[in-house]
Amino acid sequence: MIQKSIPSLFTIGNLMLGMFGIMMAFDGKLSMAAIMVIIAMLLDGLDGRVARALKCESEFGKELDSLSDVVSFGVAPALIMYLTSLQELNPALGWTITAIFPVFGALRLARFNVRPGIPGYFVGLPIPAAGGVLATLALFHKDVSAPFMIVATLLLSYLMVSTVKYPNFKKIGFPKKAVVGAPLVIVLAVAVAVVFPEQIAKLIFGLLALYALYGFRQSLGLFKVRRQRRRRRRTEDKVYHSKNG
Repeated sequence: MIQKSIPSLFTIGNLMLGMFGIMMAFDGKLSMAAIMVIIAMLLDGLDGRVARALKCESEFGKELDSLSDVVSFGVAPALIMYLTSLQELNPALGWTITAIFPVFGALRLARFNVRPGIPGYFVGLPIPAAGGVLATLALFHKDVSAPFMIVATLLLSYLMVSTVKYPNFKKIGFPKKAVVGAPLVIVLAVAVAVVFPEQIAKLIFGLLALYALYGFRQSLGLFKVRRQRRRRRRTEDKVYHSKNG
């Protein structure tokens, strides 16, 4: 019974860190708020691996994970972005942009739960990656204009609900013995992040941004391919009609 609860403890930790991030953002501790989101990503990556290692995957755990993700990687990053870059905008615009991100994140998670996935890939940018990019991007608010932040927020929202395929690293498991060392990894990660919050957050931003941009590039490629197909079809139709005029 206790063994079956271990993965859910990681998921609950993810949710609690998301709440801590929200409260820290309200207190003006933006770097630490972003760090909470990043550490929540670590726990989110571990809960599924631990469940598979212990052979205790369940529908309950899956639903709990999705609900936690909406808070930690949807609401928390959107709020951090709002407090740093969107708060000074027209309220209707700032509120709408802020709300779009967690709404699209929830849609992304709902689709993930009901549709069969593609082995080795995610369909659409996973919400932890999108939330991690948004939360850490907000730390550059002194150097980046509000219009850029708006475009970035909307782009990340779109990528979550897009059909772009992203590599799925969650399926990379680890042996059951490694579960014992997972808490130590988390403690070390938290210690380093607390000592160097802004530096770690900006480093993580670079890695996550590359992952997100991979999908953006793929999206542009798909758009070009579809446009070429439409042109080819129109050309073929013209040739057909001219022959059978």
